[in-house]
Amino acid sequence: MELEFSGEVRFWRGPAPYHFVPVPAEQSAALKAASAAVTYGWGMVPVAARVGATRWTTSLFPKDGGYLVPLRDAVRRAEGIAPGEVVTVHLTVGG
Repeated sequence: MELEFSGEVRFWRGPAPYHFVPVPAEQSAALKAASAAVTYGWGMVPVAARVGATRWTTSLFPKDGGYLVPLRDAVRRAEGIAPGEVVTVHLTVGG
């Protein structure tokens, strides 16, 4: 399954600071339907992700009925992304 969407980069301070892009409701519903075949526990969904020219593998975090795409610092630096910016994310489920 492949998905593409745009979303705002959000900063999460937590115990370890991180940045995320929320997956819109429509795509989250499709992910939830497919997640049983690929999840490895806790509802985490492995994906290959791309923003701009930067590609990486990660796992989507389930949150409030949807999913969050974690944005590594290396990705943000490579693409010049700051919190609050809207980015386009490409995902391939199953990595």
